[in-house]
Amino acid sequence: MRSPVRSPVSHPPRNRGRVLTILAACCWLHQGLAAQGADDAARMRETYQRLIPRFDRNAFHRQLYLDSQESRSVVKGEIYAVMDYPFATVNGTFNDPLQGPVNWCDALMLHPNIKHCRVSGGGNGNTLIVNISRKPVAENLASTYLVQFDYDATNASPGYLQVKLHADSGPLNTRDYRIVLEAVSLGGDRTFLHLTYAYSYDMIGRLAMKAYLATFGRGKVGFTNIADPSAAQEEYVSGARGLMERNTMRYYLAVDAYLGAQSSPPDKRLEQSLSNWFNASEQYPRQLHEMERQPYMQMKYDEYRRQRTTP
Repeated sequence: MRSPVRSPVSHPPRNRGRVLTILAACCWLHQGLAAQGADDAARMRETYQRLIPRFDRNAFHRQLYLDSQESRSVVKGEIYAVMDYPFATVNGTFNDPLQGPVNWCDALMLHPNIKHCRVSGGGNGNTLIVNISRKPVAENLASTYLVQFDYDATNASPGYLQVKLHADSGPLNTRDYRIVLEAVSLGGDRTFLHLTYAYSYDMIGRLAMKAYLATFGRGKVGFTNIADPSAAQEEYVSGARGLMERNTMRYYLAVDAYLGAQSSPPDKRLEQSLSNWFNASEQYPRQLHEMERQPYMQMKYDEYRRQRTTP
């Protein structure tokens, strides 16, 4: 006797509720990131509007505003600038999942004190392993400081970009070492950029910084005029804050110079980016002049060659 045929009964998977919960959480997170990105873009555009008078009247000969702060444990420099590049160029250069970290290494290398940079990928994302020297001369890598930056790029909303480079420790016993780039489209071929460079230090770090400023950093100044308005001559900030301003400007000029070379043929981009950086830095000789063009160009050609051949 044939057994009666029974209609299949659909049993909901036991984990369906869990799956739906995860999907809902992912959707909520995506919406949250998009909303945060939109808020960040709006904040950036509001900052741009507020800074327009400073862009029109400054001593930098470009649409740029620099600010710096120093406390007992933190020193920070910030640059806001209008760049003559489409947002797509900035985003594509520094936020590409594969090439972005490599481009960051190549841009950072324009800084005279950056001697080597390589990208290491892993389960936790990309890491930029950077060798930094105390002074802008050719050096053996063994005599440099090794700093490992975690690379984190966010493009949470159209027309807004944020890239964070963060290291737990840095040169001269510094910690919480960070470089952050934000960019927002202004439409057309213009992008508004915000670059932050900062680090923290403890008592040992302050002593190491004091020793550096008394030797390699002696007599050097930043960009902020701290003289009384009635003074006949300008007096520029010095010390740790002056050092911060100089390096913040160097990193900004590296980003600008690298972007400016992207329109050149691939085999000419290195030469163009080096030339861009040197020409821009020489606009501020009191703060940034370290060497003449030929020594700088040759030093950097050698360092880029070493970067390409050293694992």
